[in-house]
Amino acid sequence: MIKYGILALFAGGLLFLSYLSMKKVSTLNDYFLGDRSIGPWVSAFTYGTTYFSAVLFIGYAGKIGWGFGLSALWIAVGNSVVGSLLAWKVLAKRTRQITMRLDAMTMPEFLESRYQSSGLKIFSSLIIFIFLVPYSASVYMGLSYFFEQVFAIPYIWALAIMVALTALFLLLGGYLAVAITDFVQGIVMVIGIVVMIYFILTHPAAGGLAGIWDSLKQVNPELVDIVGPPGWIPLLSLVVLTSLGSWGLPQMVQRFYTIKDEKSIKAAMIVATLFGVLVTGAAYFIGATTHVFFDQLPLVNGVANADLLIPQLIVKVMPEAVAFLILLLVLSASMSTLSSLVLVSSSTLAIDLFKGFIKPDMSDKHSMLLMRLLCLAFVLLSFVIAITRPAVILTLMAVSWGTVAGSFLAPYLYGLYWSGITKVGAWSGLISGLGISLGLSAYFQMKAQYIPLIGSLAILIPLVVVPVISLLTPGYDKQHLKEVYGDYYEEQSSFKVKELIIKMIS
Repeated sequence: MIKYGILALFAGGLLFLSYLSMKKVSTLNDYFLGDRSIGPWVSAFTYGTTYFSAVLFIGYAGKIGWGFGLSALWIAVGNSVVGSLLAWKVLAKRTRQITMRLDAMTMPEFLESRYQSSGLKIFSSLIIFIFLVPYSASVYMGLSYFFEQVFAIPYIWALAIMVALTALFLLLGGYLAVAITDFVQGIVMVIGIVVMIYFILTHPAAGGLAGIWDSLKQVNPELVDIVGPPGWIPLLSLVVLTSLGSWGLPQMVQRFYTIKDEKSIKAAMIVATLFGVLVTGAAYFIGATTHVFFDQLPLVNGVANADLLIPQLIVKVMPEAVAFLILLLVLSASMSTLSSLVLVSSSTLAIDLFKGFIKPDMSDKHSMLLMRLLCLAFVLLSFVIAITRPAVILTLMAVSWGTVAGSFLAPYLYGLYWSGITKVGAWSGLISGLGISLGLSAYFQMKAQYIPLIGSLAILIPLVVVPVISLLTPGYDKQHLKEVYGDYYEEQSSFKVKELIIKMIS
């Protein structure tokens, strides 16, 4: 009863913060972007908690750590350096400047304004809504598995509780509530990760870092190699998918829209990177230690299921009170990601489609009401998918991640930096990323071993397709480009791909 009471207080505190935030929400801009007034620390924490969800702790950390051993830490390096540090350095300032200049609140609105294409806006809105639903469902599944394994709460009840909390959370306060509670949840995640690492290292079966190293080496010497047993191609694919892929995810890009000023970007970049180092480094390290505690994968109805490795590890290694703290960690990571996914997905229909085309003169009051209703619809749809428990969490999430990131990264990144990108070039990037992800996933019958490589190809190939097609198709007049880039236009007029790559690296 004490545990459930604390859990209820934690959830109640988050809802109370959402209620307080509701009083500050009076316009659509307030509801979706927090009036672009979020400070650096809150921005950094909301970026990190959106990035790393229950899928990381329950699905990725266990399965990847089990398969790759300590070389899974390369993914943590990629997530921290590329997914956090370089993402803020390369994207944040330009994104904030251009979206304010174009008065764009969403990824589809940015693409429409930058490339003067309403069709691009409609098509991208549909991609976001369709493919973020299974992503959201995968987060619900991961969290519900955890409740079921650690606290013996039936899967369906855990799922229903999470759905209800997410719906209430978003119906109240919108993005401002998400940002404030993300900060609180981020602190819980940091404390939980530190405590979890301590109990793993001090457990008698582990024997500290040296003991873990020796144990892994005895199981399979390749588990302590620079590249684990599956090889460098699968490992590199996972690094690209989870690190560079985050640059094209609308729920991540939204964080750059909302930061209050350019001076806050550097501080946010540093905090987000440190947060990424701690969270991802700990998660993949813990995943690699599963070989120390288990001889084989857990079985569900006679079938091996790597998604249960971390929940069962926590039950085996952690005292009950610590396991409860880890529950709050996973709950915090999941609620942050879920709220961001739902908010971004519902905005594509409310802002980009309905207000953008069907009823442009709709008031902010009615727009916010519509967004709240769509948030509820999105949550319920994710709930329906999660009930069926499709395949494994990792595959479901990776396909969604690769499809969305592959569709948007090239048109978005080049649109920020290179005035020579054309409408046809942007369309080619969107369609090639979408086609590669869906086409190859279908061809290989959604087999988990191919999905990270497919997602990486969907992300990387459009980065070549977009500039090549743009060089062969008509561009835009100077007036439009000046509206997009402002004082940067003269720089853009001579910007080349090589210079862009050099700037990204520097």
